[in-house]
Amino acid sequence: MTTLIVTLPQEPCTATTLYDYVLSPDGNAVGEQSRAVLALLPQVGKTGAEVVALVSAAKLSWHQVQLPKGTLGRRFFQEGGDLRLRAVLEGLLEDRLLDDVEQLHFALEPQATTDAPVWVAVCERAWLRSALQALEQAGFELSRVVPDFAPDADADTLHVLGQADAAQMVFVQADGVAVWPLSAASVALLNWPQERPIVAEPAVVALAEQLFKRTVTLQPGAQRHLQALQSSWDLAQFDLVNSNRARTWKRWATAGASLLQAPRWRAARVALLLLLLVNLAGLNAWAWKQQAALKAQRLAINQVLTSTFPKVLVVVDAPIQMAKEVAVLQQASGAASGRDLESMLGAFGSVSTVAAVPAAIEFVPGELRMKGLNLKAEDLSALSFKLRSQGYLAAAEGESVVIKPVTGS
Repeated sequence: MTTLIVTLPQEPCTATTLYDYVLSPDGNAVGEQSRAVLALLPQVGKTGAEVVALVSAAKLSWHQVQLPKGTLGRRFFQEGGDLRLRAVLEGLLEDRLLDDVEQLHFALEPQATTDAPVWVAVCERAWLRSALQALEQAGFELSRVVPDFAPDADADTLHVLGQADAAQMVFVQADGVAVWPLSAASVALLNWPQERPIVAEPAVVALAEQLFKRTVTLQPGAQRHLQALQSSWDLAQFDLVNSNRARTWKRWATAGASLLQAPRWRAARVALLLLLLVNLAGLNAWAWKQQAALKAQRLAINQVLTSTFPKVLVVVDAPIQMAKEVAVLQQASGAASGRDLESMLGAFGSVSTVAAVPAAIEFVPGELRMKGLNLKAEDLSALSFKLRSQGYLAAAEGESVVIKPVTGS
């Protein structure tokens, strides 16, 4: 998905402040790189794009602390649940920081635990809040706030940034991130090993090669910002944690779009698609098998009906037609059937617990109506339940109790 990376300016934001930005069509390639005032930044807020704020290395300091057991709980970063954690960080870092801890913003590394030391990024709270608010007021819904550099055990790289008249050295190692001014004195003091890489922006490549007396690797700043985007860091924590519903939906949308479009998720998308296709094919096969079995059962029932009663030429509902034909045979042979008056009265008398004599009886084949029983609701319910086991249905219709056979009702 389209991603806009905006570098937060180090000075206080005004209407004339220039913002460095990188616009990427997919989060991996550089589509556009430039500088512009806030009002002229690419307006991608309403297109479903991801907007990420980037904090320069010079604005952050890095500290490693050991959190006490139980500090990180289920309510980590939820409303009201971060106060105790921030107080713990203030206590751990108070002696290491020159500024008042109340004026600083803290951010813990991703997936922080209390089992090992964790990194804490620190910056000026008022500056960060003001810079983020300026972007939000301009209509940009931020998805994340990421650092330009973060401690990395696999990096151990020296970066030379900026312009020739104000160049900086940023070295990233497992034990932290440090920013030094680029000069002959600092290069001599640093004594960077020859086997370790040096990466420089185009504007300072020549100066870096002159001072270090070696060939350095060229890397545009836009490419470095895209690498920072791949980090799982998010500096918007504690009082800057996103509680706005719109931004929450924005994060879900960003994650969903990344899953659907990001190249690194291509294998997962293919696997998921194959899994869905296999399940769909399996469900279709199972449904076809069940339909075939049901069709075979219906055909067998129909064959029983037509073979037993050859006069039945058209089968509509085999069980009902079978019951009617059996009743006809019973009537023709003089045998009592369940649809006869005698059978229905016998069934009623065998289960009725109420000494009530009907005032009138109406009977047609298959239906018995008895008036004047005056059964209570619970008595009628009990009667219906007992008659059901004998193959009859009982229900109240006005002042009558109607009894019918279950089959053919």
